[in-house]
Amino acid sequence: MATHFFTVDVEEYFQVKALESVVSPDQWLSRPTRVARSIDALIGILDKHRVKGTFFVLGWLATHRPEVVRAIVEAGHEIASHGFRHQRVSSLDAEAFREDLRSSKHALEDLTGSVVLGYRAPSFSIVPGCEWAFDVLIEEDYRYDSSIFPIRRRGYGYPSAPSRPHMIERSGGRLAEFPLATTKLFNYPIPAAGGGYLRQFPISVIRRAFREASERGESTTFYIHPWEIDPEQPRLPVSVLNRVRHYRGLADTVTRIEILLREFRFGTIASYLPRLDAATATLGAA
Repeated sequence: MATHFFTVDVEEYFQVKALESVVSPDQWLSRPTRVARSIDALIGILDKHRVKGTFFVLGWLATHRPEVVRAIVEAGHEIASHGFRHQRVSSLDAEAFREDLRSSKHALEDLTGSVVLGYRAPSFSIVPGCEWAFDVLIEEDYRYDSSIFPIRRRGYGYPSAPSRPHMIERSGGRLAEFPLATTKLFNYPIPAAGGGYLRQFPISVIRRAFREASERGESTTFYIHPWEIDPEQPRLPVSVLNRVRHYRGLADTVTRIEILLREFRFGTIASYLPRLDAATATLGAA
């Protein structure tokens, strides 16, 4: 059975794109924190199913909520970077992106004492035209990225990308890429990796994506946010569309996660890197 990747984008409920119109970054510290209780609950769920995951953590949390990061490390999970302030890559230039990567990496490594190997862009915002981000990641000593959603969607998506884990070759080196899970509807790729799709779509769609990848012998990537298992979080005054995107289905998320954990095998991205390196070396030699 293929081993898939259970990943968590670790951020507070108020640090997301759907709520940015009503909560600015300079208000983050004044908002009541809720991330610790959700992380504790996710760690408990993963322990129950004997699964280790990759947690993409904001550098801001390492600075202001270090106990949350320590809890993840003490439970034996992998720490990776989600940037420092949850800024979309497509809104930055190369130097601003470099500074965000460095700040996050240093904050996480200084706190945990472990090397951070991976990165995930907020809102999967490495899109066509942002390939320079791969060069910066390589230059800043990241080993892998998990920002590519091989779909066509307004706001994000890289429709020409492979759906399986692969190596990105750049002039400055190589970077492993771990795309998010997709399936097809009428032969059209649709997202099925978790997150809002886990809450909005029938669970059968998400299961199909992971079943299809397993049948191909390929690993694929699931993701979730801590706030998505927190139905008691404060409701903020945003548009109808953003209310649906952010709040719909919160009460059912844990049940759906456990269905997937029972049916499929999951692990960390870092644990798969040697296998991908070996497979790529074999293909290169051939």
